[in-house]
Amino acid sequence: MGKGLNDEVGRRLKRLRQDDGLSLSELSRRSGVGKGTLSELETGRRNPTLETLYALTTTLGRPLSAVLDDPAPGVAAGTGGVSGSAVTAVLLERYEDQGAATDVFRVTITGGATQESAAHVPHTTESLMVLSGTAVVGLPGAPQTAGPGGHAHWPADVPHFYSAPDGEVHGVLFVRYPKGPHAELGPEADPA
Repeated sequence: MGKGLNDEVGRRLKRLRQDDGLSLSELSRRSGVGKGTLSELETGRRNPTLETLYALTTTLGRPLSAVLDDPAPGVAAGTGGVSGSAVTAVLLERYEDQGAATDVFRVTITGGATQESAAHVPHTTESLMVLSGTAVVGLPGAPQTAGPGGHAHWPADVPHFYSAPDGEVHGVLFVRYPKGPHAELGPEADPA
């Protein structure tokens, strides 16, 4: 993420924290993200990781897209986005209906790497459609393998993982969050 994107993510994160009436210290305690790290994220001085943003947005009961930039039309896959230990995700679309908000990401899983993800908000699910490569994803006790044109689906309100044991994987990830008191607070609700 560039400096401008860091500033925008930080501003949105701070607004969500303040909307919930949480201090930096309280959000830090609840999410497990250090207070100094959180302060640097909110001021745009730190490049956020996928794991850190998920820890914070899950604690705030929001989808990841609530802090990311609005998807830009015609965004080239692999540009921008946020990275974790093995996954890079570029937000393509955010869709809302009566029951849920769905974030759609273009993802790349680094070959030979594994990324463990903490549980998201209750009743969240994930689906991965593999474009190339072979992914092993899902729940640690029930891994799913999907190759080109294949897909996997798993509950994401429990710890889960992504791996690409045989080389880089490209795919489209759908993260469906239940509609709740905060689900409608995506970037499009931002007054700025």
